[in-house]
Amino acid sequence: MLSVIIMAAGKGTRMKSNLPKVLHKISGKDMLFYSIKEAKKLSNDINVIVYHQKEKVIETMKKYFDDINFITQDHENFPGTGGAIKCCNPKNDKVFILNGDMPLVTSEELQKFDEIDADIVMSVIKLNNPDGYGRVVIENNKVTKIVEQKDANQEELKIKFVNAGVYLIKKEILDKFLPLLNNNNSQKEYYLTDIVYLANKARNSIKAIEVKEEDFKGVNSKLDLANAELIHQNRIKEKWMKKGVIMHLPQTIFIDDDTEFIGECEIESGCVFKGKSIIKESFIKANTVIEEAVITNSEIGPMARIRPKSKIIDSKIGNFVEIKKSTLNDVKAGHLSYLGDADIESGTNVGAGTITCNYDGVNKYKTKIGKNVFIGSDSQLVAPVVIEDDVMIAAGSTITKDVKSGDLAISRNKQKSIKGFFYKFFNKDKK
Repeated sequence: MLSVIIMAAGKGTRMKSNLPKVLHKISGKDMLFYSIKEAKKLSNDINVIVYHQKEKVIETMKKYFDDINFITQDHENFPGTGGAIKCCNPKNDKVFILNGDMPLVTSEELQKFDEIDADIVMSVIKLNNPDGYGRVVIENNKVTKIVEQKDANQEELKIKFVNAGVYLIKKEILDKFLPLLNNNNSQKEYYLTDIVYLANKARNSIKAIEVKEEDFKGVNSKLDLANAELIHQNRIKEKWMKKGVIMHLPQTIFIDDDTEFIGECEIESGCVFKGKSIIKESFIKANTVIEEAVITNSEIGPMARIRPKSKIIDSKIGNFVEIKKSTLNDVKAGHLSYLGDADIESGTNVGAGTITCNYDGVNKYKTKIGKNVFIGSDSQLVAPVVIEDDVMIAAGSTITKDVKSGDLAISRNKQKSIKGFFYKFFNKDKK
C-alpha cells in the first residue's frame, strides 16, 4: 500500500493574494481539492502538511473530505520542504510526496511511479529551455544528483531535465535520512532534495520518471493559475464531448468540475456552467449562465441566467430571462423576465417584462402559478400570491391578491388624455 504526503504549507507569495495559494480555484474547485481527490484513488493514508492560514485550509478541505490527516509543520524549527516531511509519520511502506499546487496531476500518471523498482522514484520534466531550474543529473537511467543552476558547471547547464517535485520514496529511506537533514545553506531551510543526495551517497537506487509538464504543472502565480485552468477546462470539455455533448466553439465555454451532462445536449458559444448543475437532453443557447440548477429537456437562452436551486423541465426560456430558486414545468418565458421563488405549472406563458416581486426588503416570499395561465407583458406578481389554473392576467397589471381559476385579472389606472399638452409643455405651435 501507498501513503501520500501533500505539501500545502507555503505562503505562495508570488500569487500576490491574501488567500492561501492552494485555495485558489480552478474550474470551481480549490487547487488542493484536486491533489487530494487523485491521491485518494491510490491510498487510504492521506497526509496534508499545513502551516500558512492552516485553519482556513483545513476548514475548506473538510467540506469535501472527512478522512484526511492534517499535520501542522513546525516552521519555526524546521522550515523548508524537508522540514515539512519531518513532522509526518506515514503508515505504509511507500510514500508519495505531492504538492498542493499541482491541480492537473492524475492518479493514472502517479500510478506509473509504482511500476518502477527503486528506493526513490522522482519525476523529471524535459524542457527545451531549462534556464532558472535546478538540473537533474541522470546516468545509466539512475539519478546521481540534483544541482541548483547557480551551482552547475558548464556541462550540467546543458542538461534539459529538471525536477518536477513529485517523489515516491520507500518509508525506510525517509526514516533513515530525514534525521540527517540539516539547514546549512543560504536559506537556512531543510530541503527534501537533500534526501536524494544522501540516498545516492549511500548507494540506494534512485530512478527518474519523465513526466509531461502539462500533468505536473505547478501554480505559482495568477498567470500560472489561468494557464492551468485552461488545460483543466479543455480536459472537462473533451470528456463531455466524447460522451455525446455538442459544443460550438468550446474554447469560449466554461464548465465547473461538478457540472454534469446527461444525454445529447447542445451548447452554443459563451455559456457558463457553475457548481453542481445537471443538464439533461437540453439545448443551451449562446451566452447563457447556469448556476447550481437542473435543466431537463428544455431550451435555454440566448443570454439567459438560471440561478441556484432552479429546476426547469420541458420548458423554453428565452433571452434576458433570469430565474432563481424556481421550478418551471412545461413553461414558456420568451424574454425580459425575472422569476424568483416561483413554482409555475404546465401550459403557462410568461409575457415579456414579467416580474415575481419576491422580496420586501426583509423576507422572501413564494409565487405559485398554476396550469394554462397567460401572463400579459409587463406584469408584476407581488408575492406571496397564488394564481390558480386557467387564468389570464392583463398586460401591465400589478397583482397583489390571489386569482381564482378561470378569471381575468386586470389592475390598471384608467387611461386619460390631456388635449394639446405636448405643445404647451414644449411651448410649440401646433403644425
